[in-house]
Amino acid sequence: MSCIHSGWLGSIAAFLACPTASWLETLATNYQTLYHQQPAGTQRQAWDECGEILRSQLEPLLNTRPDSKSWTLIFEYELPGEGGRRPDLVLLGAGQILVFEFKQKSALSTADLDQVAAYRRDLAEYHQASANNPVTAILIPTRYTKENTTRNAVQVLNPTQISTYLETLVEIQPEIDADRWVNSSYEPLPTVIDAARRIFQQEPLPSIKRAQSAKIPEILDYLAQIVDRASRQKERHLILITGVPGAGKTLVGLQFVYQTERDRPAIFLSGNRPLITVLQYALQSKALVREIRNFYLQHEVRRQTAAREHIVVFDEAQRAWDADRMSEKYGITRAAPGAVLRICERVPDWCVLLGLIGEGQTIHVGEEGGIEQWDQGLKSAIEPWQVHCSTEQAKYFETTTYTNDLLNLTTSLRSHLAKHLQTWVTHVLNGEINQAKLVMSLLASEGFDCYLTRDLETAKNYCRSRYKDQSDKRYGLVASSRSRNLVKYGIRNDYISTQKLNLGAWYIDSTDSETSCCAFDRVVTEFSCQGLELDFPIVGWGDDLIWSNGAWMMTKSQKNVRNPLQLRINSYRVLLTRGRDGFIIFVPEEAKMDSTFEALRSSGLVALDTEA
Repeated sequence: MSCIHSGWLGSIAAFLACPTASWLETLATNYQTLYHQQPAGTQRQAWDECGEILRSQLEPLLNTRPDSKSWTLIFEYELPGEGGRRPDLVLLGAGQILVFEFKQKSALSTADLDQVAAYRRDLAEYHQASANNPVTAILIPTRYTKENTTRNAVQVLNPTQISTYLETLVEIQPEIDADRWVNSSYEPLPTVIDAARRIFQQEPLPSIKRAQSAKIPEILDYLAQIVDRASRQKERHLILITGVPGAGKTLVGLQFVYQTERDRPAIFLSGNRPLITVLQYALQSKALVREIRNFYLQHEVRRQTAAREHIVVFDEAQRAWDADRMSEKYGITRAAPGAVLRICERVPDWCVLLGLIGEGQTIHVGEEGGIEQWDQGLKSAIEPWQVHCSTEQAKYFETTTYTNDLLNLTTSLRSHLAKHLQTWVTHVLNGEINQAKLVMSLLASEGFDCYLTRDLETAKNYCRSRYKDQSDKRYGLVASSRSRNLVKYGIRNDYISTQKLNLGAWYIDSTDSETSCCAFDRVVTEFSCQGLELDFPIVGWGDDLIWSNGAWMMTKSQKNVRNPLQLRINSYRVLLTRGRDGFIIFVPEEAKMDSTFEALRSSGLVALDTEA
C-alpha cells in the first residue's frame, strides 16, 4: 500500500517482516521525494531508534493480540497543506487512531505534550475519515523510565511498556480502512493571509466544519442576493456585519470581493493599514486590496469623484474616525461612515457598501463614535439607502432596516475549537477573575493552550520547541503600545522600533529569516496585529494596565480620548485574541507587576515550566 503523504505505510506484520535497512531506506527515499532534500543525520538516528523500540514492543504484541497483525502503521504522515507538519507515527487499530510522537528525552516538556495534542486535535477536527473514530495522542520520551501516565489529555508511555498499553485497546468502532484514511480530505483552517492567497489565485477554500457552523457560506449567498437585487433595481444598500475577533469577517469580505469582482467592479478597503500592508505583501498586488485613506484622498479630498467600483467592502469599520479626527487628518467635515456613504452615492445607478465591524476593538483616537455614526451618515445622505444588519444593531438606525442575524458572527474561527476564548477574555478584562477561571478549564479541554510566565526565555523556548521543523507556523512577540517597562526585557514596543518594522516580512517570511516574527527580534502592538494572527503569540503584559484593589487601572493618562481605560482594555482584548493554537502571557518580574501576575494566575492560567 502506498501513500504520497507518508514515509512508510503497512501492517504491523509487514513492518516486522521488513528488514530495518530496507525500512530506513524507504523512509529516506520518500522524505526526499516530499521535501526535495536528504534527511539529516539526526533524523535518520531518530528513525532508527524509533524502529528499534517498536520492533521490540510489537513482536510480543502479536502473541497476546493476534488481531494486531493487520493494524496499520503510518510513519511520517504529512498533514496535507500544513507545510510539513507530520507526527512520527499514526497507528490505525481496534477502530481507533493513535498519534505517536517520539522524543529523545528522559523528561516531559510542556511543548512536546502540546505538540502531539495539537496533532490529535487537528486530525479529529479537520481529517474527514477520523471524524467517527477515537483519536488518542501518545508521547514517548525514549529515555523515560517512569510508569505509563496521562498528562494534559496525552498518554505518556514508557518505551518498554508500549505493548502493555496496546494490549488494552478495546475495539469501539469497526476497523478503519487504511486506504480510505490516508487518502481522505484534510481541511485545516487557513489564516487570513493563506485565504487571501487562495482566493486571488483562484484556488478553492477548504470547506471547514467551523466555517460551516459560523454560517459563512450562507452569508455569502445572502450578500450575492443583495448585489443582484441592487444592480437589477438600481438601489443602494448598506450591509453591516458585526462579530467577535477572529470570527471570519475579513474572510467574508475578501471572498465577497473576489466572487463579485469577476462580473462587477469591487474593492476591499480597510482602515487597518497593517492588514493591508501584509495582504499586499503576500499577494504581491495592490489591485483589489487597498487602504481606505487613499480612497478618501482620491474621491473626496483631492476631487469629488465617483468610484469605479459598485461593490465596496470597508473592513475593520469599527476603526471609522469621528468628524473631529476626519477634519484634523483630511479636512473632511463628516465622520468616516458619512464620507464613505457620500463617495458611494456618486457611483452611477447602484452600489452595495459592506461594513465589517469588530466588537470591542476600538483602540485608536477618534474611533469611539460607535455604530451610531453610520446612522448619522445616512441622515445626511442624498440618495436613499436600504440598511441590512443584525437584530442587535437595528436599534441604532432610524431608517428602514432589514434584520438578519446571519450578519452577527459570534463564533471565533481563529482559535480552532476555542469557542470559550472570547468569554474568558471578556471575564478577565471585566475583572471577573473567578468566572474566568471556570471558563479556562473548558479552553484547556478543547486543546487551546494558555500559559503564564515571568521568564521570557522560557516562553521563547517553548515556541521554538513546539514548532520545530514546522515551517508554516508563526510565533512572535505582541505587546501594548503604551507599556513602558517591556523594552528593557527585549520587547521593543517603542514608537521608533515599531515604525521601522517591515510588517509584511514579519508575518510572512520564513522562520529562519531575521525579519520573521519567529526571530523574536521585533514586536507588533495592538495597532499592527488587529485583524491578523499568529499560531502562538507571546503577549507582553506591561505596566499600562495593572490589577489594583480588585480592578484594572491605568498608570498613565491618555489625552484626547473619551474613555482612556476602555481603550487600554480593548487593546489587551486585541492582543489576547491573536492566537490560533494558544498564547503565553509574559509578566515582568517587578514588584509593581506582582498583583497583575496573581490576578492572571487566578483567572486559570497555568505557569509555564520547562518541564511538565
